[in-house]
Amino acid sequence: MTRIERLQKKLPQLFIDAMLITDEKNIFYLTGFDLMQGDGALLITSENAILITDDRYQLALEEYKNDEVVGTITRDYYGALNKICQGLKVEVLGYEDTISYYLFDVLDEVMTADIVPFHNQVEQMRMVKDNHELATLSKAASLHTAGYNYILERVHPGVTERHIANVLDLWMKENGATKASFPTIVASGKNAAKPHATASNKVIEDGDIVTLDFGYYVDGYTADMTRTFAVGSIDPELRDVYQIVNEARQAVIQSARVGQRGDLLDAAGRQLIEEAGYGDEFNHGMGHGIGLSVHELPASYGPTTKKIKLHNNEVITVEPGIYIPEIGGVRIEDDILVTHGGVEVLTTAPTDLVIVGE
Repeated sequence: MTRIERLQKKLPQLFIDAMLITDEKNIFYLTGFDLMQGDGALLITSENAILITDDRYQLALEEYKNDEVVGTITRDYYGALNKICQGLKVEVLGYEDTISYYLFDVLDEVMTADIVPFHNQVEQMRMVKDNHELATLSKAASLHTAGYNYILERVHPGVTERHIANVLDLWMKENGATKASFPTIVASGKNAAKPHATASNKVIEDGDIVTLDFGYYVDGYTADMTRTFAVGSIDPELRDVYQIVNEARQAVIQSARVGQRGDLLDAAGRQLIEEAGYGDEFNHGMGHGIGLSVHELPASYGPTTKKIKLHNNEVITVEPGIYIPEIGGVRIEDDILVTHGGVEVLTTAPTDLVIVGE
C-alpha cells in the first residue's frame, strides 16, 4: 500500500471526503514532489491525488513520473481547489491545523465545502520509517560522523566558532549534504553552558570545552548529532561532567525498546544526572524524533511524556546534557533506530572525550 493509499484509507474514519495537505514536508512524503512551502497544495480524495501549483513547476511536473498524482497549474490555488472539490462533490474537506491564519481566512472565504482542522495526520505516518528512509537516515548519520572527524583535525586555539561552523558547512555540502536543518551550534568555553548558543565570533582558546551540534539534509532526510570535545587541558569538573553525560546517554540507549514509554526512557539517563547532583543543570528533554524534519514525531520526550511509546522502526535522538554557568557544558547526542530486534546507533562517531592538541 502506498503512502497516498494509506491516507485515503483514513478518510472515512475521519468522516471527511478529502484532505488538503499544505505542509511541504508532508507533500514530499506523500508524493516525492519537492514543492516549496506556500507554492501550492495537495488534495487527497478517496480516489484522487491532485497537486495544485503554478507554472514555475510546469517543467518539473512534466518530468515527474507518478501514476497516482495529477498536477493542476494555476495562479489561484484555492479558487482552483474549490472548483475541483465542487466537481468531485467534496462536501467536507479536512485541512492541516498548522496553516497560517491568513490561509485559514482564504479557505473560509473561498471554499463551499465545510472545512475541518486535523492534527498530525501525515506526521503520524512519518513517525515509522520504511527501509528506504532508514537507509537514507543511516547515510546521513555516516556523513555527520565523517564531518565531525574532519573538523577535529582543524580545530586549534585561535580559530573562531563561526570559522569552524563555516568549514563544516562547506565540507558537508561538498560531500553530499544539501543544506543544514538548523543553524550549527559551535559553543566554546562559557558559551557551552548555553544549550542553544549558535556559532559566534568568539575565539576558541586553550582550555575551552567545545560543543558541536549540527544537522544536515542528505537526500531529503536529516541526521542530528552533537559531540563535545576539549581544546587543551579543561576544568577537572568538566571532565567528570563529561563522563556523567556519556553514561546517561548510554543508559538511555540501553533502555530504548519497542513499547518503552517516553518518561521512562528519559528517566534512565536523567536519574544518573540527578544522582550526580546536576539535575538542575539538565534543563531540556532527552531527545526527539527525526526524519524529513529535524524535530518530528515522536515529539520531545522527557519526565512528563507518559503517553509517548516507541514503535518499531522509529528513529529518535538521545541527547543528555549538563550546563554549568561560567564554566561550560557538555552535550552528547546520538541518533538511534529502535526495532523489535534491538537498537542501532546510527551516529557512530566516538563518544570518549577527545582532547584536541594532546
